[in-house]
Amino acid sequence: MTAYADTGFLCSLYAPDAHTPRAVARMARQALPLPVTWLHQLEFRNALRLRVFRREIAAAQRDASLNTMLADLATGVLVHASPPLADLTTEAERLSALHSESLGTRSLDVLHVAAALVLGLPEFLVFDRRQMALAKAAGLRVPDL
Repeated sequence: MTAYADTGFLCSLYAPDAHTPRAVARMARQALPLPVTWLHQLEFRNALRLRVFRREIAAAQRDASLNTMLADLATGVLVHASPPLADLTTEAERLSALHSESLGTRSLDVLHVAAALVLGLPEFLVFDRRQMALAKAAGLRVPDL
């Protein structure tokens, strides 16, 4: 593993939106596998449900998106990763204290960047500008997507 993908990147990859073409193009040249944590799983499922609520996708698309992601977990495109919770929370607090007041980062964004650092992954795949700024401030490479 060399990169950590934010949940927004995964959502764009598995549930079509404005960023999907860039996510698909990146995956075509990305070293695999990408890690998936408990945080990704919760946030991904909830994001799909919110998209149904907002009538952006139908329940059938929600199910298809989840099943495609699960298939990629089964085939090794994605792999389960479990950063130690104590290390994750310590790193998230450190990042929050250093950067949240100046960058306006949200808790989930801080947790994802912390997870990438704890897992020792040097690259961060993200579309969100504030999270991108945090990842760069934390020393991660953020490729143009």
